[in-house]
Amino acid sequence: MTMWFIDQAALKRPVYLSLADQINRAISDGRLADGTRLPPHRVLADSLNVSVQTVSRAYEELIRRGLLSGETGRGTFVRREEPVGQLPYIPERLGEVIDLSILKPVCETMHLDRMKAALADLSIDLPPSVALSFRPNVIFPRHRAIAADWLRLCGLDVSPHNVCLTNGATAGMTIALMSVAQTGGVVATEAIGHHTLTPLAAYLGLKLAAVEIDDDGIVPDALDALCRAEGVRAVFVQPSGINPTAVVMSAGRREAIAAVARAHDLAIIENDGLGPLVEDRPPPLAAFAPERTLYVTSFTKIVMPGLRTGYLAVPDRMLAAVTNRHLVTNWIATPLIAEIATRWVADGTAIELVRWQRGALRRRQAVAAEMLAGIPYRSHAQALHAWIPLESRAAEDLFVAQARLRGVAVAPGRSFQTGTAEQPAVRVSLGSTTEQELRSGLRIMSNLIRSDPEPLLLAI
Repeated sequence: MTMWFIDQAALKRPVYLSLADQINRAISDGRLADGTRLPPHRVLADSLNVSVQTVSRAYEELIRRGLLSGETGRGTFVRREEPVGQLPYIPERLGEVIDLSILKPVCETMHLDRMKAALADLSIDLPPSVALSFRPNVIFPRHRAIAADWLRLCGLDVSPHNVCLTNGATAGMTIALMSVAQTGGVVATEAIGHHTLTPLAAYLGLKLAAVEIDDDGIVPDALDALCRAEGVRAVFVQPSGINPTAVVMSAGRREAIAAVARAHDLAIIENDGLGPLVEDRPPPLAAFAPERTLYVTSFTKIVMPGLRTGYLAVPDRMLAAVTNRHLVTNWIATPLIAEIATRWVADGTAIELVRWQRGALRRRQAVAAEMLAGIPYRSHAQALHAWIPLESRAAEDLFVAQARLRGVAVAPGRSFQTGTAEQPAVRVSLGSTTEQELRSGLRIMSNLIRSDPEPLLLAI
């Protein structure tokens, strides 16, 4: 094992975070090379005279930063990656953690029962093409027709010919970005936006340009000014509650964004991950600018996480590009999962589960309103999360660290920031755990927010 040294005298409280920062610096300056095995938790704890829990939390924090990986039975290793985006969630749930960091819908035993029943039904009457065909045109004509029915529930009227089945929203985003921008191209997006967009754009060789947002989403004048200053090719936008600040953009703002896009010949990539879950919302941006909008939606956030399939609605002039890029990145959507989604849309199961989710979220929103009473935060009646602004970036770092020390994981606002302007906050998932754990986690957060912003003193 490579030997390296921690400056014990320089450890500050919270000690786990100070220890993590020292290891981080050792990785950054080359003292810890990629692939280096770190000391076991107890060995390092004994050498520093700290608790094993302190070392465990330090390693866990570095795993969250993408700098370490834990391999069962082998140990913990340096895994240095380019800092193209910070995960907002903890990669795995370790110990007794109330995990409010990862965005997911409310799920109960009923969801598992529905999936088991669907798989049992498939074992009886599985269409041969689902298991045996390589050709999308052989497998998916029926699926596209039913997908068009689902998209009408989302507020979009499209031909089945213009629907591409995908393996969820991330696959749809990737295909859309590859179809509208080439390496070096500039894509505009919200200043607080999709956490995977930053690394995805970096991997595709695209440049992201942050656009100012307000309480109604992207500011049209700011987008117009950016387009005049830079050669923007497309704008990526999340107008309907899935964005970190839970904004549901007004119809007037959607019309204004569509007008700017036409004036500068921008493609629009619209991520509508909540689809028909959000009631009484305006039509999608794709309805205001159908000739230039690639519309992405999926089932994972509104029906159940394991239903990893979705739809990409495409204008006629972009259909060939999307088809080609889908073929080289995915070939086709996974037929078995797409078949389940198609059956659930056709027989009403999907929309029934969406309606159930609305009711579950009403109860979760009521818990949030009770536990965060008097604390300014943003959310929406059908949002899966709440966005809680904080005073400063230092306050954000301290809050995330203190919440984690008290057994609550939340998503730091910096993970969603695409621009340079600091807008510190935390995002809190409302559906990722039980209602009882949500209440307990929010109570801990409420107490932290109301207390003086002072580092927590722990015995080491």
